[in-house]
Amino acid sequence: MAEIRCDRETTREINAAIKKLVAEGETEIVVRNPGARHNLAVAITEPVHITFDGSVGYYCAGMIDGPTVEVMGSVGWGAGESMMNGTLLVHGAAGNGVGASIRGGTVVVENNAAARAGVSMKGGLVLIGGDCGYMAGFMAQKGTLIVCGDAGESFADSMYEAVCYVGGRIAELGNDAVIQELTQADIDFLTSALTRYLGAKIRNPQLETKRFKKVVAGRKLWNFDKHEWKTWREAL
Repeated sequence: MAEIRCDRETTREINAAIKKLVAEGETEIVVRNPGARHNLAVAITEPVHITFDGSVGYYCAGMIDGPTVEVMGSVGWGAGESMMNGTLLVHGAAGNGVGASIRGGTVVVENNAAARAGVSMKGGLVLIGGDCGYMAGFMAQKGTLIVCGDAGESFADSMYEAVCYVGGRIAELGNDAVIQELTQADIDFLTSALTRYLGAKIRNPQLETKRFKKVVAGRKLWNFDKHEWKTWREAL
């Protein structure tokens, strides 16, 4: 396991050190004392496991494609934004826009997330172990958003084919968001996801999942003609 200490180093120097170790074939990297610096571990495209031993700032693990980035504290705005594939594990809380515009992969926040979690998702999974703020799932096109706690106002506003699950109270559904009855397939999926990513934090996943609400698009805002619909589907 390789170790990087960033007591005085700049963000550029830390990221350069990470990429140097990855190029040398390291598969396990621990970054000590990240000090809530911004833009760490962005655009990493190798299957490496990077652990930040503390909290990080804005846009951690943005645009990644393959690595596992684990944060032992909390993250600022835009964590995991536009990731293609890989995993971001946050053992603390998250600021605004966690998992925004992801196209694949998994973002897990063990505690609460602020506003706009999972906005404009185009695939992948965003799992929040606590509560989330307003406008989570806004204009999500594909993918899955799971909120184990309460959700704020305008939840799932103007969604397309994404699916959201909420274990607690929804302050307000967004435009064209509707609640749909859980199927056994939904229960099985939720049980698997909660067991895998939250583990012992969920005492009885099979029982817990039955209290979730499923939120999907009502499709009243879907005003594509046949040509537009085909183009949109092919783009995704």
